[in-house]
Formats: sequence, C-alpha cells, structure tokens
Amino acid sequence: MSYLHAIILGIVEGITEFLPISSTGHMILASSAMGIEDNQFTKAFEVIIQFGAILSVLVLYWKRFLPHWGFYKKLFVAFLPTAIIGFAIKDFVDHMLGSVQIVAWALIVGGVILIWSDRLFGHLTATGRTTNDLTYVDSAKLGLFQAIAMIPGVSRSAATIMGGLTLGMNKKEAAEFSFFLAVPTMAAATGYKLLKIYKTIEPGQVSLLLVGCFVAFIVAMLAIKFFINIVARYGFRGFGYYRIVLGVIILILLYSGTNLQVT
Repeated sequence: MSYLHAIILGIVEGITEFLPISSTGHMILASSAMGIEDNQFTKAFEVIIQFGAILSVLVLYWKRFLPHWGFYKKLFVAFLPTAIIGFAIKDFVDHMLGSVQIVAWALIVGGVILIWSDRLFGHLTATGRTTNDLTYVDSAKLGLFQAIAMIPGVSRSAATIMGGLTLGMNKKEAAEFSFFLAVPTMAAATGYKLLKIYKTIEPGQVSLLLVGCFVAFIVAMLAIKFFINIVARYGFRGFGYYRIVLGVIILILLYSGTNLQVT
C-alpha cells in the first residue's frame, strides 16, 4: 500500500462512513480497483481509519458529549449487542471482508430497504421521537440493528438509521444517533485491530494509518453536513437507488468474468 492508496481510501472512508451506502463495502471495492493486496494490514487499515472519521462526530457534536449520564448509558447499552456478537463471530467477519460478491448483494438488498423505508416512514421527516425519548430497551434494539452491519456492504449507519425509524425516531434524530453510536463502536473496533497487529506493524505502516485517519477526519466533517441536509430535504431514496445501481454493476462485472476480488 502506498501513500496515494492511503489518501484515496481515506477520502472514500470520509465520504461514505456516515452515508447509508457502506464505507467498508466501498473501501473493499476501492482496494480491489487499485490492486491493493488483501492481507492482515489492509483489513486492519480499512477498520482503523474509520476512527478518523468518527473523531469528526466529537468535533461537530461536542456539546452532546458533555457529561450527561443518561445519554452515555443509552450509547453503552446500544453498543453492547455489536460488541458481544462481533467478538463471537470475529473470524467469520474477517473472512467476509474479502468478498466483493457479498458487498454487491448487500448493497442491492440495502438499497431496496432504503427506498421502501422512505415510503413507509415518510411521516417521520419532521416529527417523531428524539434520542431523549429512547428507553434502554430501545437502545438495545438499535444495537441489534447495528450488528447486522458486520456484513460488508450493509452499512452501519443505514442499519442503525433503519432501527431508529422502526422505533419512531424522526430521520434527522435517527441519523444523528447513528453518528453517536459510531464513536464507541469504532473506538472498540480500532482498539481490537491495533492489538492484533501492533507487534507486526512497521514504521511505514504507522505513517499510512495516520495519513488515512487524518484524510478521513477532514472529509467526514464535510460529509456529515451534506448528509444531514440531504436527509432533511429528500430522505434516503437517492442513496437507495445508488446502492442498487452500484450493486448491479458489480454483479454484472463479476458474472461476466471480470476479477474484482482483492488478492
């Protein structure tokens, strides 16, 4: 992996982390397109630089993270299902991270769900429950929705937002809660990946991680503002159509014999 690869992946991560189109799926596709070797460091890199994007949430929403124990308890309860399930099936998840075909099908199915949700939850554009209205049981349910996103291509933000809508949250609040929940989730994922590779990581790879995280942080700051404005005005339908088109193109290429798998 070169510094150019790290910058491109950082841009991809920053743009896609908070959009309901799957940041992991897009990084897998980008890595494949650039011919980056599928090894332990590459898989760790794709997870760790997500933490750079997550830091943008702390900067933009710092007031929401001031001491408020009820808020932190809800985040912790929502985080637990992903942590428990993720640890139990971590090896299976690592295996799926190399599959472009899984990404393609997840993009298509998720796109259909996003379009359907815009029709079903159209009344929640301006009205609906807020984060303050959530109970601890609601938070646990949101955590279960987020756990679905361990399948590459599903999108952590999309899964969490769908969970919020099913609980009656308005679209803006559901989107913002997905941002907040990303902080403990990606902090834990980053810590776990660093523990796995810190003994084998080389000085040059540390620089690649820092570059990727920094680029993802800057780009994500812009992406969050863009996403909130789009959701408030138009909902999720456009993202759904994008997912379906991209997924279909990938499947056509795969079934026509084009090698998109990372090597």
